[in-house]
Amino acid sequence: MNQLDALRQFTTVVADTGDFRQMGSYKPQDATTNPSLILKAVQKSEYQPLLQQTVERFRGRPLDEIMDRLLVRFGCEILSIIPGRVSTEVDARLSFDANATVARAERIVELYQAEGIHVDRVLIKVASTWEGIQAAAQLERRGIHTNLTLLFSFCQAVACGQARVQLISPFVGRIYDWYKKSAGAAWVEADNAGVNDPGVKSVRQIYTYYKKFGIATEVMGASFRNTGQIIALAGCDLLTIAPELLSQLSASEAPVARALDPVAAKAAALEPLRYDEVGFRYALNEDAMATEKLAEGIRAFAADAAKLDQLMLAA
Repeated sequence: MNQLDALRQFTTVVADTGDFRQMGSYKPQDATTNPSLILKAVQKSEYQPLLQQTVERFRGRPLDEIMDRLLVRFGCEILSIIPGRVSTEVDARLSFDANATVARAERIVELYQAEGIHVDRVLIKVASTWEGIQAAAQLERRGIHTNLTLLFSFCQAVACGQARVQLISPFVGRIYDWYKKSAGAAWVEADNAGVNDPGVKSVRQIYTYYKKFGIATEVMGASFRNTGQIIALAGCDLLTIAPELLSQLSASEAPVARALDPVAAKAAALEPLRYDEVGFRYALNEDAMATEKLAEGIRAFAADAAKLDQLMLAA
């Protein structure tokens, strides 16, 4: 049995790509997209007609509407291949505007429904800012399920649990990147691999807390740099994995053991936490890594959304 099939015994495997043509061979349950992945896809010759057709059909409409229609077009193509859910992201430029986030999310869901897609097959991705988490809480109350992304800190995870969001995406690889860069010449890769990887540790802490207190929010590890990080999180509710790493897992027959266990988590000695806005903002501010990576992630997604705008204007 290859590692990918072995991983599926413990964890739901999700494809992290906008390139739906290469998705089918890995048989993921769900798929995640983001502005950067969609931008990457529409620059490939095989996907340019999707961009052209969407712009032609809706020319004259507001650019933000055409953007959402393009994202939904990709999402529908993905949903024709996978059995589960697709994550579609609200424009990162709205990360600090709860009301605008709710409005965009509702429109995206309406566009999916107009294509015959049931609301339960869509997760709306929102950045894990305080405003994003409050928007997600509103959406969940309205029956629209959310995936809270750009999650780097424990306080973000706790607040998402309080908001009863459907799913969170802690960014393993970006946490690892920050600590490796911060350590500089003092970084020893072997000492920070597997269960000692700082990104892996972050997800394990969140998973343990959620299972200990019966928080129903799903934990989906994301943003992996190597297969070692993935194997160290076998047993996590879901793991979203880029195609090149799915390929590496498929090619390996090294053993895979369950690393995260809900029964063990129940026995952990932990106290429950609760954050109001002031407490959340202070806790996030105290975490230099999370503060920097959240801001950097929003900037990067916003820049790619702006590039997508330019491609649509030029089409």
